[in-house]
Amino acid sequence: MTDPRPIAGEPAKVSDELEDWSQEAGKRTLGSLIERFSEKSFALLFILLLGVPALPLPTGGATHVLELIAALLALQLIVGRRTIWLPQRWRRLELAGAGRRRFIARLLKTIRWLERYSRPRLHGLFGHPASNSVFGLMILTCCAGAFLAPPFTGLDTLPALGAVLISLGVLLEDVLFVAAGTAIAAGGIVLEIVLGKAVFDAARNLL
Repeated sequence: MTDPRPIAGEPAKVSDELEDWSQEAGKRTLGSLIERFSEKSFALLFILLLGVPALPLPTGGATHVLELIAALLALQLIVGRRTIWLPQRWRRLELAGAGRRRFIARLLKTIRWLERYSRPRLHGLFGHPASNSVFGLMILTCCAGAFLAPPFTGLDTLPALGAVLISLGVLLEDVLFVAAGTAIAAGGIVLEIVLGKAVFDAARNLL
């Protein structure tokens, strides 16, 4: 059987790196993921944190903590940090629970599927201080859109899904995914504004 891993001299795929990390001996903590993936850990954590509000289910504000943590990481990118700072208590968080393992397994499967169709499109735009700051600003905007969505409406889904796609685009260095995520997030935020204005106008007319 042909070995699916890249030959010597080729860059390792994100899915291969994530699988290697998930099978490492010892504890698989948030800190070990950050150390393993270095700058890529920003995008991975955005996917892990915002993947839950990206699900098409009304959360009633239960995911606000995840959105706030993602916003904190986005601010670090904006100010130019190349490595993640998190309190030691958070870094010791284990990602080996049954629920987290299933989520990582689904994430790994999704990334492998996307890698079949993705290719480095305008990859020279990625990995620079300026582009990292723009990435952070985009994620911060998505977090604000998800956080400010009216509870139990499910409107936080589109900004969060946009952030996940943007992060996947950064991981795979594919500007097409970034563009798709930006369009979805922008559409979700515009929808929030339009519906919010409609509700405000209706309430004002009742007074």
